[in-house]
Amino acid sequence: MPGCALNARNEKRRRKLAADKIRSLSIPAVILLVVAVLDQVTKLWAIHSLADGSISHILGSLMQMKLVYNEGGVMGTNFGSDTFYLISSLFVLAFVFYFVYTARTNKHLAYPMAAVAGGAVGNLIDRIRLSKVIDFIDIDFFDISLGSFQLDRWWTFNIADAAITIGVIYVVIIVIFTRHEAPPSKSSVPANSSGASLDI
Repeated sequence: MPGCALNARNEKRRRKLAADKIRSLSIPAVILLVVAVLDQVTKLWAIHSLADGSISHILGSLMQMKLVYNEGGVMGTNFGSDTFYLISSLFVLAFVFYFVYTARTNKHLAYPMAAVAGGAVGNLIDRIRLSKVIDFIDIDFFDISLGSFQLDRWWTFNIADAAITIGVIYVVIIVIFTRHEAPPSKSSVPANSSGASLDI
């Protein structure tokens, strides 16, 4: 019957759309999981290897590993209590998840934001478990001097922070510098064999 055939086609189409949606989210999900797991594994290493206050030099004083517990926010900020940062992290994570979902068909946006989500999950696990974030990567970038503000050595960070920073910078670059192709003008019409335009 025509009605049964139409229902079958609609059901098949719905299944195909659902399968496409799952496939488009599979790679971002893997990226998120890899970043979060790598972040937690390296933090466990830092706890066990650097808990006695020891410093592991990788490139002399330029890059070293030392265990630091950050009770505040990014770049050593302190805008509130542990609960404030926990709730803020949950809101940010929800926004990032929504962004990844809506941009799932655009790998240049979905993939880096999935890395951001993985970093957010990694740091959120720390806040839930310890009420603070474990940092251990200490790199001596260039010094910053702005008036009374003096930064001789940059803030200690972790794999989650690195993933968040790289992901956000990549997305910003894509948004700013990617040029979208202009749609073809409605006035543009193909020419016929004689070279004259096909006016309607």
